[in-house]
Order: sequence, then structure tokens, then C-alpha cells
Amino acid sequence: MIKVLLFAHLREKAGTDELTISVENGIKVKALKDLIMNKYDLPQLNQIMTAINEEFVTDEEIVSDGDTVAFIPPVSGG
Repeated sequence: MIKVLLFAHLREKAGTDELTISVENGIKVKALKDLIMNKYDLPQLNQIMTAINEEFVTDEEIVSDGDTVAFIPPVSGG
């Protein structure tokens, strides 16, 4: 199982701050984003930073069983 953490507007749109995704042999970040965007109607994931086990990664990184993935929206402020 992969634990997926959602923050800010992603959490509000999905109605939860944490998802659990089951995969057999790992999945690329891009494929995981596509899966979550389709299931939870979150088109904003294309511009979101991704971290696996607290390290930022690209969309080509493989997510494995037991990993924690965080989708982190851009932060703005003044």
C-alpha cells in the first residue's frame, strides 16, 4: 500500500488529507498522479511538487509498496 498525503486545496477537493493506494509492482509518479486525478477529480496535480518519503522527486520516479507520497501545492504569500 502507498500512503498519499494531500495538502491545502487538494485536501479540500478530495475531502480527505490521506489516501491509500494499492499497487502490485510499483508505479511511476506520473501514473499515480493520473490515477488519483481520475478517481478524485484533481486536475491540479500536473503542477504539484511530489515527495516520496520526504524527498522531492520527478514524475519518472517509481513509487513502491510502503512508500509515503506527498503532493505539495505551490505556496504563495506576501
